[in-house]
Amino acid sequence: MAKLIVVMGFQRDEEGELQPINQGQEAPSESAAILRAKLMAPTHAGVLAWVRDADPDLGIYGDATVLYRAGEVPEMILEYGGE
Repeated sequence: MAKLIVVMGFQRDEEGELQPINQGQEAPSESAAILRAKLMAPTHAGVLAWVRDADPDLGIYGDATVLYRAGEVPEMILEYGGE
């Protein structure tokens, strides 16, 4: 099964709520995801990098493991991202 490795950044909207700035960016490796997240951290309210086994064609996804977290990340995302 392949690995799905994702980095997500978050900013606060006009009401002060944390919002993802994109649907998540896939990374080619865990180390690349961690590096990308660390580079994003100083300019975002929060950053999360995570990995999970996945077979999108069959709709099969394993449990996610957080690789890197900085700043504020919405609770719902933490549950989805595996923390």
